[in-house]
Order: sequence, then C-alpha cells, then structure tokens
Amino acid sequence: MRIIVAFAPGGPVDAMARTISEPLGRSLGRTVIVENKPGASGAIGANEVLKAEADGSTLWLTSVGAAAINPALYPKLSYNMQKDFVPVSLVANNNEVFVANVNHASKDAAEFMAVARSKKDPVPIGSSGKGSIPHLALLQLEQSTGVDLLHVPYNGMAPALNDLLGGQVAGFFADVPAVMAQLKGGRLKALGMASAKRHPLLPDVKTFEEQGFKSVDTNNWYGLFASAKTSPEVLKALNKAVQQAVADPVANAKMTQSGAEPKSSSPEELGVMLKVDTDKWAQLIKSRNITGDE
Repeated sequence: MRIIVAFAPGGPVDAMARTISEPLGRSLGRTVIVENKPGASGAIGANEVLKAEADGSTLWLTSVGAAAINPALYPKLSYNMQKDFVPVSLVANNNEVFVANVNHASKDAAEFMAVARSKKDPVPIGSSGKGSIPHLALLQLEQSTGVDLLHVPYNGMAPALNDLLGGQVAGFFADVPAVMAQLKGGRLKALGMASAKRHPLLPDVKTFEEQGFKSVDTNNWYGLFASAKTSPEVLKALNKAVQQAVADPVANAKMTQSGAEPKSSSPEELGVMLKVDTDKWAQLIKSRNITGDE
C-alpha cells in the first residue's frame, strides 16, 4: 500500500505520512510505503493516485493547499477534487502562528501591527509562496487591520525562515510544527495565533482575536484522499484503519509533541471541511486577483 506525498522528503506532510504509516499498516495488516511525488503545486502527487488502481491501495496525504486552494489558483488544474477524489479521513489540524525574529521589539501581534502602521513603507512579510496558507493568512491580517504589508514570496518554507532569522523580512506565518524548534531554541518569537483558541504548546501566545483582530483564522489541515472510484466497502475499512492509526499512542504523542493536533474524521466530515475551505479561500483569492505561478 502506498501513501503519496506531493512534497519532498523531510517536510511536515512527509513526516506526518511516515508517522501514521506504521500503525496504519498494522491496522490493515499490510505494509505501507510513503512515496514522495513533489512538483506542480501538488498536481504530480494527485495524478499519481488517479493513475493507480482504485482499490484503496494508493492514498494521497495532502495539506489544505493542493486540496482546497489550488482550484481557485489554477483555472486549468489537472484534477478535480470533487469529481476525482473521495475523502478518507482527516489526519491532523495545523494552525498558523505569526512569528518574528527574536530581536524584534514587539511582544505581540498588536504591537507589531502598530509599528507597521507607523512605517512609511510596507513592512516585509515572508511566505512559502504565492497562494500558500502563510500568504493567505497575511492577506487576512491586512484585511483585518487595514495595514498594507509587503508580501515576499519564497520557494518554500526553509528559505523564508532563513531570511526571517537573518532579518531580511520582519515576520512570517507558519504551521506550529514547522517553527517549534526555533521557538523552543529562542531563535524566533511567537506573536499571535491565527486560530480560534490558543495552542497547548504555546499557552502564553494570544490569538489574533484576543488582540483585537477579527477573521485571522487558518487551518492547514492534513487529510487522506482516495480515488473517487474506490468502493464504499473499501473506503469504510480505510477510514476505520486511519482512525485507529491516528489514535495510536506512539503516533498520537509524536504528532502532538510536534505541534500538530492529531484528528481523524468520517469521510463526510472531511468532505464538509473541504467544501467550506474551498469556498472560503476562493473568495479571498478572487477578491485579491491572485493567480498561481504557471
């Protein structure tokens, strides 16, 4: 059995796939292999699943971007989430944290934006790419505050974080697991959570709403999908196995300690999340005339 990951090895989605692969294999009584198929903003990985037999032996683990954001970014997308795929289960929720260099004077997002408002030129904020969750969170922050920020897109998270650590950009939205090591090591400071509640590993970091900013709320969830041709019986068995894998004490603890929130679901629940987020992000993307880099 294969779990296809549309990112290179070593990233957070890849790590999640490898965390659940062993307990998932135990639940299903078969070997589960993680295959990395990066490129084309997730399309290569998606199409790899669609080329395979629709027998449940090839699944796609994706973050919200390729599933719910790409349809609005790429008018000629080579796959259709509603027609080509069927949800299996949610695996984890990932909320965004707004971070700054540890030497930045602001103690929270409210102070950061007050400083940004006073500047003559827009403050540079990095992201992992145009149309990414960090970019869209930045747009939410602009809309909430009325402050223009300078979006600096990078080709991935690593170079953006490097420039943040080096002082080339002032801030960055990131999944909590992606920056937990730098936060624990004192190299970055967390200024605000783009979520409805505080993060259990960062209990002193206020949400944006607590700081007076409405509608800065993202969830870069990870979910498993299969070909839409997969039989209901196979889908039911897969969902049960994924729920057992996410609940596995070792895998669950590893995900929690990384900063992710382990969370399984029914296929129907993930389908609702997909629809809600597809509509939500499409509205923002279209209102700002954002298109993906072809």
